[in-house]
Amino acid sequence: MSRRALSAIISLILVLGTAGCNEAVPPNEPAEPTASEQEGGFVVSEEMQNGTAGISLTESEEEGGFDTSGIDTSEHVVITYLTTGDKPVGEAAERLRETIAELNETLNEKVNAELNIDFVEWDNYLENYNEKLALLDGSVDLVGASTDWLDGWINAKKGVFLPLSENMLKKYAPLTYESVTPEHWDMCKYNDDIYFMPEDNYTQWTNHGFIYRMDFAKELGLEDGITNWEELTRYLENVRSIHPELKEVWDADGTQYLNMAEGWIVSHSDYVPIQGLCSSNLWGGTLEDPYTLYVPAMQDTDMLIEYARLMKEWDARGVWPSDVMTNSSADNREEYRKGQVALEQHHTQTYVNLCSKTGENILYQDNPDASSGFFYFGQENGNLVAQIITHGAMAVSAASENPERALMVYDLLRNDPVCYRLICYGIEGVSYSINEQGLRDQPEGYNPEADNIYDITNFWWGRNDNNEIRDAKTNWDTVDELYTAYEKKKMDYPYGQFVPDETEIEGKIEKCNEIYNSYMKQISYGKYDGTAEDIVTKMQDELALEGIDDVTAVLQEQIDALYK
Repeated sequence: MSRRALSAIISLILVLGTAGCNEAVPPNEPAEPTASEQEGGFVVSEEMQNGTAGISLTESEEEGGFDTSGIDTSEHVVITYLTTGDKPVGEAAERLRETIAELNETLNEKVNAELNIDFVEWDNYLENYNEKLALLDGSVDLVGASTDWLDGWINAKKGVFLPLSENMLKKYAPLTYESVTPEHWDMCKYNDDIYFMPEDNYTQWTNHGFIYRMDFAKELGLEDGITNWEELTRYLENVRSIHPELKEVWDADGTQYLNMAEGWIVSHSDYVPIQGLCSSNLWGGTLEDPYTLYVPAMQDTDMLIEYARLMKEWDARGVWPSDVMTNSSADNREEYRKGQVALEQHHTQTYVNLCSKTGENILYQDNPDASSGFFYFGQENGNLVAQIITHGAMAVSAASENPERALMVYDLLRNDPVCYRLICYGIEGVSYSINEQGLRDQPEGYNPEADNIYDITNFWWGRNDNNEIRDAKTNWDTVDELYTAYEKKKMDYPYGQFVPDETEIEGKIEKCNEIYNSYMKQISYGKYDGTAEDIVTKMQDELALEGIDDVTAVLQEQIDALYK
């Protein structure tokens, strides 16, 4: 059976399989999964999955080379890549057009295909992303995906992603297939089918923490910077006394409460949360025993009370503006770049940028002695878990009309140096240059608003250290030191193969998540009435009424079945 015939059959089956449940669904809402989808997603028959089994690989393919001989690429196709991000306009749109045109010259030459990018803009991105995928109208081929922030497993179970057999990957994405270990492929499986190509060969850390002014900390006597929450409190409560010119200590906009709360919990326990189950990461295990679940929101009462008290103290000391809950006009990161605030909360990759003397970080231009430090959550107790390898991953839409060519295009984007540089960096001499040290720099006339292709294409699903060119302006001495410390401390994420079945508990998970978010927003900014004990008790009572213990019991059964 040809792969084109296979694609048509898959699309037809998907349409027929969802027709019955689409009738009562509003046009702009994703369809509810059918019974078979709830049980395990769309299942391609064994005959279809092995449709390429009779095709022998060439010698170069067996060695990991990219060879299209024996593959029919006579028909020119357009492969649409779906990514999250705002669609560029003006000069940025023109620069993207020029870059993709140059990229398509190589794709045309190698696999007779061209790339088109479809953007899901950041406003209400998750709902719009899921709705786009659920259409299954053939308008999308490659899909930027994630199992911890883009509903990757949920969408796999709904049947919107194409199962990828090893034969398909060996034939059409040989370089990617060879570079991913069998253990990592296993982490991309659901019901024994591969659904994702993981971004597992790219060094990045997205663990959160607080970015602060190291020069200010040293002025306050913190010579080694901030290494625990007590020192952080000392810094926040005193920094304005030595720098009254600051606009705010932290011009927070009231949206960071979940990261703050989780940061406190992992810094004061050995909690390891299950990512992607809900935004509040309510359930997890411990470093020593990750497969026995517990819920800090219910079981670490004293720790949460201490947190609530501290946040009330921060609020009273003016760590953030009094209107923090409605401070929607704030742009704290931009203010940090200008030296107007003393703190930013985000992850390590953001720190990598903010600690470097780039053109946008004006604070270093205005003050040559300025420097930044990073207090990462879990630093004080060694609780550091490596990022899940499917935090960034590429999937193929189940409705793609050209899944074989989509895999071939992805293999080139990820592994071919020419294609990789274009999709990630842009056109050499325009969006980047290579200096005498072999580092990636900004050419003369560089316009960050238009020429920063990395922030336009958002290719976060196939970055590859083998093809990376280090940025000339990154503070590598500081970053490499931090990464080395991380490597010594890290624990691998223990739930990579856990795909929870939420059929019986989805409503309870959503309600518990909603309750926790509501209370934690008040707690994390000290904007609650009564005592710390009162607010924590109220939250726990409501969570109990909504069945949080029932959810824990069901998840524990599933964890036991998989890991014990």
